[in-house]
Amino acid sequence: MRVQHFSAILLSGLVSATPLACRRGGATPSSAAPSASPMPGTGSGSGSDVDMAAAVLAIMPSSSSCSGAEFPAECRTAEQAAPFIEKACADLSPGECAATVAVIGVESVEMKAKHNISPGRPGQGTANMMMPEFVSEYATSLFGADKVAGKSPDEVLAMVTPDEHNFGSAAWFLTAKCTEDVRASLKTGTDAGWTAYNQDCIGVDGSLQERMDYWTRAKEAFNL
Repeated sequence: MRVQHFSAILLSGLVSATPLACRRGGATPSSAAPSASPMPGTGSGSGSDVDMAAAVLAIMPSSSSCSGAEFPAECRTAEQAAPFIEKACADLSPGECAATVAVIGVESVEMKAKHNISPGRPGQGTANMMMPEFVSEYATSLFGADKVAGKSPDEVLAMVTPDEHNFGSAAWFLTAKCTEDVRASLKTGTDAGWTAYNQDCIGVDGSLQERMDYWTRAKEAFNL
């Protein structure tokens, strides 16, 4: 499995692993965040007249607040995350963007964590909870191999968990790791596209009820 899904364990209160040290006391949302605005209705971008903050909140209902979050330094609300997600979706179709937001929702427990909590795998994290080898590839694509070489998995993860990088990880994974056939299927905005994205790209069963629930809300939020 390429992406370790942990939300069911976290929500059931069965987590016993110590959180990764690299994110304790993590950064607060950047004051220089790009402003959220309705997404354009035409062109090659995410392509529908969607208020991203409202869409993220509809997909992740608990993202209205970080009150009571177990890792408050890592938690982000829909309003905080929306500008970064919108930027990440600039070159994606509405179906692709909706799918990446749905994956973020299910993998990060609605943006409550940026690191793997159970089993506490060092170096696993970002908004879509990528495995360490993909985190390393993502960091290399952003900063260059020389900046990543010699760093521990946790140190590499820390490079890509600031908001401007963290919320771009799902879009990066889709464009870097998914085939053109999967992307074409996702662009249809159908359940078949979602299933192919999960099974053939991420390596999980997209028909699982929890994942389908996020996708159903994403379709509605993006008017698919």
